[in-house]
Amino acid sequence: MTEINRKTREKIIKNCTRVVIKAGTRLLTDTARIPVLISQIAKLKEKGFKVTFVSSGAVGLGMKALKLTKRPSRLAEVQALAAIGQSKLMSLYEKECLKFGFHAAQLLLTAEDLRDRERHLNVMNCIDALWADNVLPIVNENDSVSVDELKFGDNDILAAFLGAMTRSELTIILTSVDGLYSYQNSKKGERISIVERVTDKVKSLATGTDDSSFSIGGMISKIRAAEIVNGAGENLWIANGKDPEIISKIISAEDVGTVFLPKRKQMESKKRWIRIFSKKSGKLFVDAGAVKALLKNGRSLLPSGLVSVEGSFKRGDSVEICDAAGNTVAIGISNYSASEASRVAGLKTSQMSAVLKTAFSDEELVHRNNLATSGTTEE
Repeated sequence: MTEINRKTREKIIKNCTRVVIKAGTRLLTDTARIPVLISQIAKLKEKGFKVTFVSSGAVGLGMKALKLTKRPSRLAEVQALAAIGQSKLMSLYEKECLKFGFHAAQLLLTAEDLRDRERHLNVMNCIDALWADNVLPIVNENDSVSVDELKFGDNDILAAFLGAMTRSELTIILTSVDGLYSYQNSKKGERISIVERVTDKVKSLATGTDDSSFSIGGMISKIRAAEIVNGAGENLWIANGKDPEIISKIISAEDVGTVFLPKRKQMESKKRWIRIFSKKSGKLFVDAGAVKALLKNGRSLLPSGLVSVEGSFKRGDSVEICDAAGNTVAIGISNYSASEASRVAGLKTSQMSAVLKTAFSDEELVHRNNLATSGTTEE
């Protein structure tokens, strides 16, 4: 490990107080790994870390219970397997946690639980309360009720969302490979120790890490998770969960796995909810001057910079703010409905009353305090 890599890893751990750990299905169908994982988590808790554990494995344990060798494709069958396996999984966790003097708590979530602002805050308050009581929150997607529009996609993405929501400085994704590898002429090269920025080239290195007969996802979903976590200003670390000491090695800043670094400071909670979690109801297309004002000068979006409007949204909805090429440069909460925004596009604020034919309280279409840029610039 180079001196720069070592110092980078040491800095991550030194500044870390909260950790999200995710273990995949291929690791957890071997239930002998559960005691090892919990013992490692117990060591983290003893050091004062607040830990949230994202656990796959419910469907896999359901398959084992019914002696199935291939994951079914029908949603209802997968939901049934999740219902069978979830209680088995949690009983194993509770048994191991009690050996170290703390309890396990189960949280089953859908994507809508984190998109809705009130439910989002309720989940965070629940996790805070569990940490205060020295309880380990164990989170899984609520597979028994989730349908496509409510799904995270896989638990890599769920872990990333939880990392962003809990402001965890580090999200660890344990998988069945040693990390992200380079490739030369289609041949596997060296492990990449640190990724400073997720680029198209980095994404092209993604290959599957899991056997789809038991699980979904793969390296591409882990890179997507890194984009989410890094976008909130935090770190993501991929490592091989088959190593029984892997978590201790990570906390000791050893050169294991692949670390993805953020290019921005931690975002404040409200802005990270706007950017990462809120449901976007429309788009505001703006000119080059507005893009510069938003990204370079830290300004609000005024009607004079608006070119056109797409979608149907009302005051208070989240919208994407896009440049002329359609690239999303920011996400914000609109002070006006879609029809109102269309009518004032390109106008000076002094002209708005005459066009809207009513008094208005906000000169800004989107105020800076309710806006989060989508790039790596700091807020």
